[in-house]
Amino acid sequence: MKYNLLGNTGLKVSELCLGTMTFGGKGGIWTQIGDLQQEPVDQLMKKAVDAGINFIDTANVYSEGLSEELTGKAIRNLGLDRDDLVIATKVRGKMGDGPNQVGLSRKHIFTQVDASLKRLGTDYIDLYQIHGYDALTPIEDTVDALDALVQAGKVRYIGASNLSAWQMMKALSYSTYNRKAKFVSLQSYYTLAGRDLERDIVPMLTDQQVGLMVWSPLAGGLLSGKFNRSGEAEAGSRRATFDFPPVNKDRAFNAVDVLQTMANEKGATVPQLALAWLLHQEVVTTVIIGAKKPEQLEDNLGAVSVTFTPEELQQLDEVSKLPAEYPAWMIERQGADRKNN
Repeated sequence: MKYNLLGNTGLKVSELCLGTMTFGGKGGIWTQIGDLQQEPVDQLMKKAVDAGINFIDTANVYSEGLSEELTGKAIRNLGLDRDDLVIATKVRGKMGDGPNQVGLSRKHIFTQVDASLKRLGTDYIDLYQIHGYDALTPIEDTVDALDALVQAGKVRYIGASNLSAWQMMKALSYSTYNRKAKFVSLQSYYTLAGRDLERDIVPMLTDQQVGLMVWSPLAGGLLSGKFNRSGEAEAGSRRATFDFPPVNKDRAFNAVDVLQTMANEKGATVPQLALAWLLHQEVVTTVIIGAKKPEQLEDNLGAVSVTFTPEELQQLDEVSKLPAEYPAWMIERQGADRKNN
């Protein structure tokens, strides 16, 4: 297991991060994603930590807070040293019926950080992330509230998830010029089957030295080897009942065909190669992996041992690359004469 710097912080996190969306299975879509209870949660946590994972990602909305509770209890049940772990959680989603129990207002953030701390059974959160954009709350107010949590010692670092490049830059600029805590990471959807991030967000992250945490690296299971072009899927697979995230399936299955051939040659699995491709992208800090069963986690952990030749990486790039889009093609055309040799 490798450990990478989270943005420009000096904090090192494992290249694989344990995701907890499958913990709990309480309420709404969470019943379809996973319903692991305490004993299997403890087993997954132990397997992950034993493999070298020190980074755990959860959110207050996962199973209506139950995921955080199960995560915190697993840490205590296993006797893990809290300070050896980097725990990340999120705020924004609806946590009640009241009009102020959602969003990124100071009131909601302050209420929810205390609730997350209680559920996790910890005195501090290593990485507190906004779970998305709140159109009703100025980003400046949100950054001010998050900065106050850092100053109070409840939160060590702050991050964001699912923001556009311009939204991130607006927040980072405000933090820089007002000496507030800055977003050190962005958690985004990125996969061989969906490389949209590369248009604007990847250049922004590189320029601003912001870490990238990848969610749904297997495209909601589409790259798990359980699906084919005919639309058939193995029973129990998430995409069979919850077809998300949206994917250009023709391009995705073209990539799967190449992955399958490579997997056969390497004695590996398709998901291992799909995860390994992400680990070979310089912008990626950590890839979030989740599982319903220990054997799924075991398979995913094997991705850290997969290597590619330059020719194999080129082949995967060609089969999955995005179609040219303005203004990227014009920037490339006009800027070619000013690149460093």
